[in-house]
Amino acid sequence: MNAESAAQEILQIMLHHLGYSAEVAIEPDCDVPGLQVTIADEKSANALTGKKGERLDDLQHLVNKLLHQKMPDAPRVRVDVNHFRTGKDDQFLTEVRRCGDKVRETQQPWKLELMNSYQRRLVHNLFKDDSGIKTWSPEDDCRMKQITLLPR
Repeated sequence: MNAESAAQEILQIMLHHLGYSAEVAIEPDCDVPGLQVTIADEKSANALTGKKGERLDDLQHLVNKLLHQKMPDAPRVRVDVNHFRTGKDDQFLTEVRRCGDKVRETQQPWKLELMNSYQRRLVHNLFKDDSGIKTWSPEDDCRMKQITLLPR
């Protein structure tokens, strides 16, 4: 069994035990590192995402934990419901790009809001090849951290 089918199976079993009958599919050729697993279910989308995506984060965390128990070398899995996370990520990155533009204009550092590891990864990846901006975050064990955008 490969990582894609294992992640898909784990999520389907979890959803079944939670009382949901949703279609679970692997998204081919997505822009995120690792695997993208999408749940398609119009009726229970709000229940699966939560108000701000916190339930979706919990589902994703559990899928990754269970998958890495079975397959330690498996890639990280990103779980989405009806493209909720994709839309939120696009909004988030648009705002971060605006902050990056301010850093370019003013040549002054800009501190972003506290973020979880997933959001920080998005920000670091957004600017990793940027010739005008670099990112910095503290090296501690805090779950929520603040990234600073710095001019290069």
